[in-house]
Amino acid sequence: MDIHLHMLIQWQDLPGEDIHAEDCPPIERILAFDISTDEVIVINIFDKNAFPILRSYQQIIQAYQSKALSIRQDDPFAKLAIPEDKIKSKHRKDRDAAWKDMAPLLEHENAELLLYPWKRGPLVKAHSKNTVRPNKWDKVVRLSVVTINKRLRLWLQSGRRKNAFLPNFDNCGAPGKPRLAEIPQVDESHHKVGRRSALAISKGRTDTGVGVRMTADIYRKFELGLNRFYKTPEQRTLRDVFDLTIQKYFAVDYEIVDGNPVPVIPSEDNRPTFDQFYYWYENVRNDEKEKRAREGDIEFELTSRRMLGDSTKLGFCPGSLYQIDSTILNIYLVSEIDRTRIIGRPVLYNCLDVFSVALTGICMLLEGPSWFGAMLALDNVAMNKVAFCAEYGIEITEAEWSCEGLPTGLLADRAEFEGYNADTLVNSFGIRVHNTGVWRADWKGLVERSFGITHEKVVKFTPGYVPPMGRARGDPDYALRAALTPNELRKLLICHALDYNMNHYLKGYRKNDFMVADHVPLYPLELWNWGIRSRGGLLTKWDQDIVRLNLLPRRQATVTARGIHLFGENYYTCDLALRQGWFERARMRGEWKIEVAHHPRTTAYIYLPFDGTKLVRCHRTPASMNLPARDLYDAMDYHVLEQASYQASETRRLQSGAKLQAQKEGFAHKVKIGT
Repeated sequence: MDIHLHMLIQWQDLPGEDIHAEDCPPIERILAFDISTDEVIVINIFDKNAFPILRSYQQIIQAYQSKALSIRQDDPFAKLAIPEDKIKSKHRKDRDAAWKDMAPLLEHENAELLLYPWKRGPLVKAHSKNTVRPNKWDKVVRLSVVTINKRLRLWLQSGRRKNAFLPNFDNCGAPGKPRLAEIPQVDESHHKVGRRSALAISKGRTDTGVGVRMTADIYRKFELGLNRFYKTPEQRTLRDVFDLTIQKYFAVDYEIVDGNPVPVIPSEDNRPTFDQFYYWYENVRNDEKEKRAREGDIEFELTSRRMLGDSTKLGFCPGSLYQIDSTILNIYLVSEIDRTRIIGRPVLYNCLDVFSVALTGICMLLEGPSWFGAMLALDNVAMNKVAFCAEYGIEITEAEWSCEGLPTGLLADRAEFEGYNADTLVNSFGIRVHNTGVWRADWKGLVERSFGITHEKVVKFTPGYVPPMGRARGDPDYALRAALTPNELRKLLICHALDYNMNHYLKGYRKNDFMVADHVPLYPLELWNWGIRSRGGLLTKWDQDIVRLNLLPRRQATVTARGIHLFGENYYTCDLALRQGWFERARMRGEWKIEVAHHPRTTAYIYLPFDGTKLVRCHRTPASMNLPARDLYDAMDYHVLEQASYQASETRRLQSGAKLQAQKEGFAHKVKIGT
């Protein structure tokens, strides 16, 4: 054990003294020591009558080894170490005056002043005679021995700090305790504190006038009113709560009006004011309990909870954890074939890497949030992005979007990824699926924020944009302004993903010491590349056919003489079907059903599962290429319109058939008469 000046030691078992459990164990400060003479001078820092005493160094060492003594790290006088500019000028003036009086004695401190009372006494008396100063009545007085001993004790107990002479006004009064009256009435002997009210001034009264003196009973009624009227889902204002509290708990009588009891409110001199109620409320309010009571626990956790963590720390490297979610974009789209036809609002799926906050995959569909949409987003995550962008005429290099491969872990909400379907990811690809709690979208805040950025950068101010607040009176219908087709919006989303990964600065991202040393710029793609170089990543890359075999949605198609029929007028063929003579057999023996996989973002091709391990790609037949390949739901919309037109034609067919039949019967009747 090493000792040093001003160290604090706390005795648990002090030899020669009886320390009771209810007593505070004595805490002493070391003022001086000499190991060679086995002498240590200490003083009790909490004893108001303490003076320095002598202890044995060996005694202290042995007590420390036997656990009878411990070293205190927290110094109660540490609050005196405050900057000069934080001290009030008046307090600083009082401190300097006290120091001026005590400096001649303290600056020549020696063992006689510290330890020996028969030597300290004469020194203090001599200093008292030599220290004179004027008082507030301009009379010259000497500094008393009692004052000198008090200041000397405080100086030593604080660890020889000049700030020990600061006025200790913090201990005055009863901070935090309400000053309550015993009776609320205001009279000549019981005045109400505070400034005079406007009503009292107008009436020439010398007392404060309006209001009563606060008592424990009044505060109790305030509390009852606050709990009953304020901490409720109705979310009343504080003024309304005060009014209801006065009516409920301060009424002096009730009158029957139209058969209903009406409370009689006391006069302004016999009831609390709103200012008194508000003053009480500000002193007792609890923001968290109030928010939870008025808006519910779910809203509090979403908007007002403490945020002490960092979700990016959940990902050790690229691919260790992805976040995935979907949202309905605030924009209307039109058909690629007929731009006058509005086909609806799209659903966007985003996948983000938690470590780098990079967009690793996107998927836009016209189908509501579903398991199939989430699987198509994961298909895009595993896909080579150069090939993906080339499908939409966008040429990029591998370095511009190098995010390819399935993650080790996936964080989603409880919608698409809760249930039997999620077992496919676990069993086939070894992905750990994590679901957030109910109504806790904030647990995957990175992907949620990505939707906001997409709306700001891509959707907002685009033709067909739906304002969050809806249409104002007199504004034209925003759906009628729609101009983009699904594939055009997909191109915009791809451009946005490229721009986001390369140029979106992550201002709030917290670097670790390795990133700082490597000067990693805070852009998603830069963080992704650094993570791949430094930590290797936890991505798993599979053959695209294997991924699509497990993730793409399946449908029942019909093998006909014209091809494999799916989606209205679309027929498909492949080398496998041609070699095995499917279409000839269908014409001679009849049609049959087969299961196919398809991608909803295009009708250009479908997939035929083969041997359970691979997919055979089927292209449209020459007869089906009268219209360009388009989004599946755009094609289905066109098919529905054609079906509606066919059904509408039935009336016309029946009418024309009836007319033709009448004409035929008329001709037959004329011929019969003529013969």
